[in-house]
Amino acid sequence: MPGTRRIDTQVGIVGGGPAGLMLSHLLATAGIDSVVVDNRTHETIRTTHRAGILEHGSVSMLVDSRASDRVLTAGHKHEGIDLRFGGESHRIDFTDLVGEAVWLYPQNEVFTDLADARSRDGGDVRFGVSDTSVSDLTGSPRISFTDADGVTTEVRAHILVGADGSQGITKWAIPQDHRTDHFTAYPYAWFGILCEAPPSAEELIYAHSEHGFALISQRDERIQRMYFQCSPDEDASAWSEDRIWAELQKRVDGPDGFKLRQGRIFDKTVLKFRSYVCEPLRYGNLFLAGDAGHTVPPTGAKGLNLAFADVRVLFEGIESWASNGSRDLLDRYSERALDRVWRAQHFSYWMTSMLHSRSDATSFDHKRQLGELSSVVTSRHGSAYLAEAYTGWPNR
Repeated sequence: MPGTRRIDTQVGIVGGGPAGLMLSHLLATAGIDSVVVDNRTHETIRTTHRAGILEHGSVSMLVDSRASDRVLTAGHKHEGIDLRFGGESHRIDFTDLVGEAVWLYPQNEVFTDLADARSRDGGDVRFGVSDTSVSDLTGSPRISFTDADGVTTEVRAHILVGADGSQGITKWAIPQDHRTDHFTAYPYAWFGILCEAPPSAEELIYAHSEHGFALISQRDERIQRMYFQCSPDEDASAWSEDRIWAELQKRVDGPDGFKLRQGRIFDKTVLKFRSYVCEPLRYGNLFLAGDAGHTVPPTGAKGLNLAFADVRVLFEGIESWASNGSRDLLDRYSERALDRVWRAQHFSYWMTSMLHSRSDATSFDHKRQLGELSSVVTSRHGSAYLAEAYTGWPNR
């Protein structure tokens, strides 16, 4: 096209969030060229507050690949969680049960580390582009966009990766008759806050109550993240601080007198969630990774970790293709990645349905949930299943 800037690369990546940047970083360590584009600005992604529980495998990816080891110094190692129900807390000891732990490290900090690593290593990452489209997916894929400098640009690649999230364009570029969209919605959402307060607990508290679910999380010594179950159409602006704190407190109340440590609330949002899987995660030379191919409710802390697991498998396939010309691992990418995706879907659905209260729940439903929670915390095998799934299954 006249006036179009052309860039040739081995791998074109749509999406400059943690998944896209991690893949680009890993490819660079293997000498494989890539170009990353994202319609969001660097600042927009950096300042988007999202939770961050990293499995041990995700931490290892950051540290072992030399993307960053800041997670080890700025993050917080958690060796368990509390399941709280009936007004009492029951600790699930990850280290004792499965010999692993997780790290509390916000997703925007993961992005910052990876963006810095790509900049440090001279990576071609373009934020703030517009008019992005993809084409020729079964041949030599192309990404067309207007760069931040206003120049129409076309990236021609051998492999195209869609890491552009659940609202991105790449998965919708797959013809409908070549994909199956597996989907389920939930009748509840999370009301999330960020507040200026000391931590209320050393580890995360997942609370089930007759009033609904609550998650008591942390960020650091002075900023905390908390959630409570709400209606998907809840208006966050209609809630005063006093009302929010009263709602959170009644969901964790119990005979032990547990009290939340309160402070100024400076961010309120309603987080809707669903479960979705696009199958397969591949069409021609397009490969989907992370939220572009699947989403999970946040209850099981699987979103970013699944994205990194996808990236690990996809990198292996691309590296094999680039080094010896074999497409065997690439051709099996979807099958290999989906094995973990569906296990994570089950775990996330299980945690969500076990802890949340439906508006149409009967007394039987409530008592059944309490029986299920009791079965988990009183059985070492039940606790070990939760611990293994939460901290991340062994890599396959």
